Order: sequence, then structure tokens, then C-alpha cells
Amino acid sequence: MNKKEIAKYIDHTLLAPQATINQIVRLCQEAIRYDFASVCVNPSFVKVAASELVDTDVKVCTVIGFPLGANTSQVKAFEARQAILEGASEVDMVINIGAAKDGRYSAVGSDISEVVKASRKAGEETGRDIIIKVILETCFLTDEEIENCCLCAKKAGADFVKTSTGFANPKGIDGQLLPNGASVHHIKLMRKVVGSDMGVKASGGIRSISMVKDLIEAGANRIGTSSGTHIIEVWDED
Repeated sequence: MNKKEIAKYIDHTLLAPQATINQIVRLCQEAIRYDFASVCVNPSFVKVAASELVDTDVKVCTVIGFPLGANTSQVKAFEARQAILEGASEVDMVINIGAAKDGRYSAVGSDISEVVKASRKAGEETGRDIIIKVILETCFLTDEEIENCCLCAKKAGADFVKTSTGFANPKGIDGQLLPNGASVHHIKLMRKVVGSDMGVKASGGIRSISMVKDLIEAGANRIGTSSGTHIIEVWDED
């Protein structure tokens, strides 16, 4: 896989709360230079990113209900619609994680469905095909819960399932931080559940070439990372 091919896997990401307009502009310039799939920014920067990426094939991706997923479905749907009207072509929504932990999968599914419906409608109004990715926050879920959430996303008509926000801080009973972010195990599991009809996005803690290769081999067809430029610059063409 060459650099041009791998670049189209990458959502070039900057979601830090302290991000500035200048940093978002630079993110967009880097995305244009390397021809990434998208830039992923917070909703308040969608207009900026859309302006910078006019007449390029780099998409504007934003996050919905981020990072906790605890907003009401109506708020998530409104947020998605607004972002699309302002220029986003991809929305990455966080599920209702508490509902998943409760086993309330009908609530998980309806939450996703509300965002999917609002996004599709806004896409029709703007004349753009919208991609909806569903963030599971896998570090908080068991394998069974991940499987059920993937099925919810598939039934709701989403386009991708995604591992993580990158902002979760799971802790053990001793108070020590546990692993979060993407893992080969979770990507394989998610790919197995959704089959070939949906995308699988790996995100959270992806900073090395070896990890990207392992995640793609496991079934990921989109990579969310803030280290995209480093990954491409050191990618071995052989």
C-alpha cells in the first residue's frame, strides 16, 4: 500500500478543546497536501474547515454528542443537521453508552436512528451524500455489548461503526487508567458483526505505522488520528 492509498484511509483529526482557528486552518492545509479522506473537527469549526476545503475532495467530518454521548437524541439530531447545513459531509456520533451498559438496545438504536434520519434529510437539502459513523467507545463495553451496538448501528442505517472518541478515561478498581482507543481485537469483532456492508473506523491512540497496518489488516477501512502527517511522512512505500 503506497502513501496515496493510505492517505485516503485517514480522517485528519483535531478535537482538542483548546484548538484555535489557525490550527484548524493548518489542519486543512495538511489534509489538502496529503489528500486525506477528511478533516475531523468540532462542530464550531465546521464552517472554517468547509471554507478552507472548497474545491478539494477532502471532506469535512465533525463529531456529534461528543465525547460522552449523553445528550438527548433530539439534541444530537439537531447538532448533526446544523453541522451538515454548515458544510459537514461526515458526522461521527457517540452512542448512549449508559443505555448500552443497561442493555437498553432499543434506546441505543433509536438514538442512532434519530441522527441518521436528520443527517439524511439535511444531506438531501444540501445535495450531498452524508456518511454517518457511530462511535461505540469500546473501552467501556464488553464484547457482547459491542456486538449488540454494532447491530443497532447497522439496523439504523449508519455507514460506519467506530471504536472510540479518544477522550475516554476508563479506570480499574485501583483507580489506575485502563487502555482506551482502538485495538485489533475490537476491530476484528466489529468487522465480523457488520460484515462487508458497513465501514469500520479505528480511532483513539493511533500514532504508529505498525498500528495502522495492524488495524487495516484487522478490518478497518478508516483511521481517525491526529498523527496523520507523521504516519504519511514516514510510511514505507515498500
